Parts: sequence; C-alpha cells; structure tokens
Amino acid sequence: MNAFRTVEASDPVIDTAGLRFVTVKSAALRRRADVTLFVPSRAENVVDLPIVVLLHGVYGSHWAWALKGAAHVTAMRLIDAGVLPPLALLMPSDGLWGDGSGYVAHADHDAERWIIDELPALARSLISACTEGSPLLLAGLSMGGFAALRLAGKYPARIAAAAALSAITEIAQLDALIEESLHDWSDAPADRSVLAALHGARQPLPPLRFECGRDDPYLTANRELHYALRHSGIAHHYVEDDGGHDWEYWRSALEGTLRFFGAALKRHGD
Repeated sequence: MNAFRTVEASDPVIDTAGLRFVTVKSAALRRRADVTLFVPSRAENVVDLPIVVLLHGVYGSHWAWALKGAAHVTAMRLIDAGVLPPLALLMPSDGLWGDGSGYVAHADHDAERWIIDELPALARSLISACTEGSPLLLAGLSMGGFAALRLAGKYPARIAAAAALSAITEIAQLDALIEESLHDWSDAPADRSVLAALHGARQPLPPLRFECGRDDPYLTANRELHYALRHSGIAHHYVEDDGGHDWEYWRSALEGTLRFFGAALKRHGD
C-alpha cells in the first residue's frame, strides 16, 4: 500500500549532477514536504541499498546539504575511491515549521515520524534497490545533529549508525535561534535531550560519532556530552577540529562522517 497520497519526482534526465528533487504529501507532517535525492549509477544492481539521511539545521531546507554542502560530490568521490559503498542519499526538509521543527513531534504534526518512518518508505518507493533490508544511517548538522543522535537513542534497532556535526545537545539551545515558541513541542525527556535519549535506549546503540569545530559556540556542549557518554560507558567517537558553525566546516567535516558510515556498513555486512 502506498504510504503517500501523491508523489512527484523530478526527471533524472534533466537533473544536475545526478540530483533529483521530490515533493510528497506527508501524513506525518500534514503538509507537502521536499527531499533532495542522490543515487549513484553504481547502485543499480545493489541489493538492500543503504539509505543515508542528511538532516539540515535551522533556517535550512532539503537543498542545503547538496547545494551548499556538496554532499553528493563528497559521497561520489568516496564511492569511487572504494571507501564508501554505493548508497542512496536522502536530504529532506524538516517539515518547514517556523525557523526549524527540531525534528520532533509537535501538537499538530510529527517531524520525527516523517524522518524515521516516511523517508525510508519514500526511498523504497522511488529506488528499486532500496528494500526493507536496507540499512538506515542518519547524520545532521546543528539541529539536524540533535535529531540524528536523539533518534539513534529512540530507535536503536532501526538505525545502523548515526553521526552529528556541530550538534545542539539540548532543545533549550534552540531558544536563541528560533523565533517561535516551543510550547507545543513534545516534552518527553528523550525529545528534549540527546543524553536522555541515549541513556533511555532499550536496545544496544548503533555506532555513534559526533564532532565539533573548536570555534563553534556549541563546543562546550559537545564536550560535555562526550564526557557524560564516556562516564556512562556509552561507546562513541568524538572529534574536534579547526572550524566554526558554518558550511566551510561542514563541507570538510562530512567526509569523516561518511567514512565512519562506510566502516559501519562494512561491519553491518560482515
């Protein structure tokens, strides 16, 4: 049964650099939503093609990772080098609520369900190599990093690996960034705090990685998350490097995330 009442996908013949642009009617969001999609030609005969979802930050949308971060270019370079297996790259909008939805459930829509349930279903409906057996990997920057790590804690059995760049770690950190009130957002601890979500995991966590630039305003918060996870015995990779909270840093740092995903997928397949 089709999970979407309508699906409109761009024509791959006229797309630039293999990108496709898709608009769907999302039941979870109760509105239309957009996804930028990249599938390398090498993926045609792959079985259970991995699905990598890249989540944007506040003020952004579905096109940001591709048209500001060149994510598909980096992915293709690593695939050509044999570091990364062929995969589907899905870059969705967050629901386009206000300045940013947080990728959490709101009173009138559920941006979390859009990511965790509907996106894999969309991949399967558009890409023949994507199946129920396709591993799902999540990564994001800033608000998107918050979502990727938090969802790994809430749905550990469904996610093969998760990573974050310059993540906010507590939803309260969005107050300084978002104009709108957060009063109708879910108040469950796992929806408010990365640490609470990871502590609350009821099954073994997938491989986790997060990194932050040394000039990033969230560096202290990322260090505190690292220390707390280490104290709790939660396995993770934490990286600091030169850079700030900007696309120059994220474009460069994405390679480390994708290499981490490549290694996780290799272990997943062994």
